[in-house]
Amino acid sequence: MPFDLILRQAALVGRSAPVDIGVRAGIIAEIAPRIAASAREIALDGRLVTPGFVDSHIHLDKACLTGRCVCQTGTLGEAIAAVAAAKRDFTEEDIYQRGARTLEKAIVQGTNRMRTHVEVDPRVGLKGFRAVSALRRDYRWAIDLQICVFPQEGLLNDPGAEDLLVEACATGADLIGGCPYADSDPAGQIARIFDIAGRFDIDIDFHLDFDLDPSWMHLDEVCRQTARHGFGGRVAAGHVTKLSELAPDDLAAVSTRLADVGVALTALPATDLFLMGAGRSHSVPRGVAPLHRVADSGVTCSLATNNVLNPFTPFGDCSLLRMANLYANVLQIGTPDGLAACFDMITAGPARLMRLGGYGIAVGAPANLVALDAHDPAEAVATLASPLFGLRHGEMTFSRPAAQLLRPLAQEALAG
Repeated sequence: MPFDLILRQAALVGRSAPVDIGVRAGIIAEIAPRIAASAREIALDGRLVTPGFVDSHIHLDKACLTGRCVCQTGTLGEAIAAVAAAKRDFTEEDIYQRGARTLEKAIVQGTNRMRTHVEVDPRVGLKGFRAVSALRRDYRWAIDLQICVFPQEGLLNDPGAEDLLVEACATGADLIGGCPYADSDPAGQIARIFDIAGRFDIDIDFHLDFDLDPSWMHLDEVCRQTARHGFGGRVAAGHVTKLSELAPDDLAAVSTRLADVGVALTALPATDLFLMGAGRSHSVPRGVAPLHRVADSGVTCSLATNNVLNPFTPFGDCSLLRMANLYANVLQIGTPDGLAACFDMITAGPARLMRLGGYGIAVGAPANLVALDAHDPAEAVATLASPLFGLRHGEMTFSRPAAQLLRPLAQEALAG
């Protein structure tokens, strides 16, 4: 049978030489050193092809709030308060439009799977959940979107929040999250989140340990509840900036515990760098958890975007390669193997965290692919390689050709 498309001489992670990839009816039908067939072709000349980037932690509902929130100190508390005030005026249409702009940025940066956290509470109600559910439907041609509902401003101390969370879980939320540091009873919130998750048989993703005091951790209670409920492999935690303050032996002990019970971690470099240590006059800590070391113990780890253009992170272009590059800079990672590990934390790592089926490049898998202007993962991270095009089920979702120098004709003649 003929192919619909052949990608010629693509570099793949784990293969020593470029290969051809034949696509038929939206499925990868053949991978070989050379496919002897005629079809529509794209020559890659050894450039890297990946299953696409996976953003395991982003907030579409509160993206693009620049101009609405005025902040002076840049602290976490100020950011939470500013967005809490702003979201009282959110409408479903407003959330949809801001979320769509953010999604489109992510798509052209090569992201084709995403988990978005959505705030649910008595102030905003289910507006964010309904708007992001519409985005999930309208953009499924380019990206798979998981929705994690969570109580940003607390649960047990916020009457009505739990009923709204339960309603969202009953009507299409993919998983539930928590924010224990925002509640008057953090352990109580963690227990209730596990109870709701068990009731609906859905996974959990917490915002956790978002400060620089390593003397105590809510991560301990999350691990305990994960083991108690038999939820290993179904629980993740984002931020965990406390881990950046741990001595090596203490970090190793925490990592072993996480691996044993099956809790995954996500670092959010842009937000964690921006908020941790805000207000200090000097010796400002980096505050980014060293997840590459945690991963050495067998813990599933990812790097993600978190916030875009709002008080939590007043910048962002939704490039996960930029997050990997930023993380490598902050954690002083410069070896090829280290950079490749950073690439794994925006591809295969978050795919495992999100328990994505069909992720990968193999015969029989969906042709959900992204081509990069680089020849291997380390080069992609080091150079912030441009995504050139993306495919979803074999259909082009975006195209961004590599930049070309436009030399004057006289220079062209000399070069010839």
